[in-house]
Amino acid sequence: MSDLYQILFGPGGIERHINDFAWGPIMLALLVGTGVFLSIRTGFIQVTKFGWIMKNTIGSVFKKTEKKDGQNLTPFQAMCTAMAGTVGTGNIAGVTGAVFVGGPGAAFWMWVSAFFGMCTKYCEIALAMKYREKDADGAYHGGPMYYIQNGLGKNFKWLACIFAVLGGLASFGIGNISQSNEIAGAMSSLFGLSGLVTGIILAVVVAIVVLGGVKRIGTVTSYLVPVMSIFYILAGIAVILLRITDVPAAFATIITSAFSMKAVGGGVFGYAIMLAIRQGFARGVFSNEAGLGSAPIAHATSTTQEPVEQAVWGVFEVFVDTIVICSITCLTVVLSGIELGEDALGAYASKGAAAVAAFNTILPGNIAGLVIQISLIFFALSTILSWSYYGVQCWGYLTHNNKTVTLVYKVVFILVCIVGANGSGALMWNISDTLNGLMAIPNLVALLLLSGVVAKVTKDYFSRKN
Repeated sequence: MSDLYQILFGPGGIERHINDFAWGPIMLALLVGTGVFLSIRTGFIQVTKFGWIMKNTIGSVFKKTEKKDGQNLTPFQAMCTAMAGTVGTGNIAGVTGAVFVGGPGAAFWMWVSAFFGMCTKYCEIALAMKYREKDADGAYHGGPMYYIQNGLGKNFKWLACIFAVLGGLASFGIGNISQSNEIAGAMSSLFGLSGLVTGIILAVVVAIVVLGGVKRIGTVTSYLVPVMSIFYILAGIAVILLRITDVPAAFATIITSAFSMKAVGGGVFGYAIMLAIRQGFARGVFSNEAGLGSAPIAHATSTTQEPVEQAVWGVFEVFVDTIVICSITCLTVVLSGIELGEDALGAYASKGAAAVAAFNTILPGNIAGLVIQISLIFFALSTILSWSYYGVQCWGYLTHNNKTVTLVYKVVFILVCIVGANGSGALMWNISDTLNGLMAIPNLVALLLLSGVVAKVTKDYFSRKN
């Protein structure tokens, strides 16, 4: 068994080789290149329409009553369900790990990925809304598997199935195991609970929500996401204010490190830039999920009939997730002056513990530990809830929404929470990274082939509005 483990997950194992491909130069070029290409095709909508987007997303929440549908979600609930999947442990633990390993420059490359990711996610959601299907019960089903099949035609159904399989498997990785593992670490630090106890408690909580269907998930996340985001943002603002005089220097360090030839903590000369880019893009995508194809699955449930009106929520999501929340984590680590490097990271029990150490250098007393651990718990929980729905939709697509299969999946997903809470943190992150990269491939291929559709939908919408 030990030899098999090494072959599969060891330093030179199969998983490592797949991960190197999934996040190697080809994948990075595909991720960034797709975002650049789509930005050009939509006239850089994330820039030219940014003010309009903010006004018609978060600016409209308290100004109008959204249409409700018994089988589907309001636009805000759909966004919160999607954002619950994007705002997760990656915003704290993942970003901290990226800065430790890739240096402060990783933050710069996160921003670059987020800039183009805003448009990528906009296009994903627009296509999901245009090509979604409605079942006999009146519920919408959408996402990459549907816009691949309905947009590219039946001959591409194999590509849709590949995405659905990868998405269904990823729901156990990025959407459950890695999140459960971080929750277990936080619960151990706060209350001294074992992984088994935490896993059982988590499984019960997840079961109560997940078994209630998408409406219950949407209701819970519509309250959970705003509260947890505001809580962490306020804590981050406090950290920045306490070191406000050092902020300009921190930004300068981030920019210069992004193009530094010397790796943080030592390493091969000239390898640093590639390492910073890889860490920045990998953690940026892990956090905001632009290009993965997961978020549009939730957005497709919206009662909105205009694809563009729901798609602009994707721009808002990436902006808040990466430009705001991830930047807070990056700045805190840089402002803390804590020792960086892969060896330095290895001295901590987890990436979350490293984040606590960074916050501890700035915040007084035990406040840092409370802020990080509480944030990790709720960020991770929200991700688990939203990804349970993504998994349901992926496996549902493959089985024509068979209710028995859906129920079996939910039960297995709930039980996996216990497995994740007792697993190896490093291994879970590596597997999650690999699945992320692989599921992005069929989605990005579809986005490129359907870019003309998005351009036309966007042009038609704003022509009518103008």
